[in-house]
Amino acid sequence: MDYLHAYWRIEYLETPKDKNGNQNPFAHIYKENDDKKNLILIRGEYHYVVMNRYPYNAGHLMVIPYREVPDIEDLTDGEQAELMKLLIRSKRMLKAAIKPDGFNVGMNLGSAAGAGIPQHLHCHIVPRWVGDTNFMPVLGKNRVLPTALEIMWERLSEFTNQ
Repeated sequence: MDYLHAYWRIEYLETPKDKNGNQNPFAHIYKENDDKKNLILIRGEYHYVVMNRYPYNAGHLMVIPYREVPDIEDLTDGEQAELMKLLIRSKRMLKAAIKPDGFNVGMNLGSAAGAGIPQHLHCHIVPRWVGDTNFMPVLGKNRVLPTALEIMWERLSEFTNQ
């Protein structure tokens, strides 16, 4: 039998949850001054762009408002405009840095829609490559990522001005 080691998952599994089973790292990681540690790539006026610590694919990013709001309807006009600008900027950054063949961009609004942190809106930007889907997620319930998060942060941070 072969073993795949997903050492980065233990932090996720051991992170304490509050009494209701909720946790919201989005509400505090941007307050620290260590963007590399927190995988933050871009800071806007209303949102920040961060690498997903538990990615679906290498380079998986999220645009997250600083303000904790659960739905896009709760964003002000300025927040809505910046969200779109940061999505486009993030897409350009990923294209320049890692040259994906396509992207999945989206939000899960509410627990029923699959939102893991439903009280804090976040938009996913997942780079995709032709043939990147294989048997691992389906049969093994695992994802194989070709690089460590810290190495990907270094690479992407060179392209934040795209």
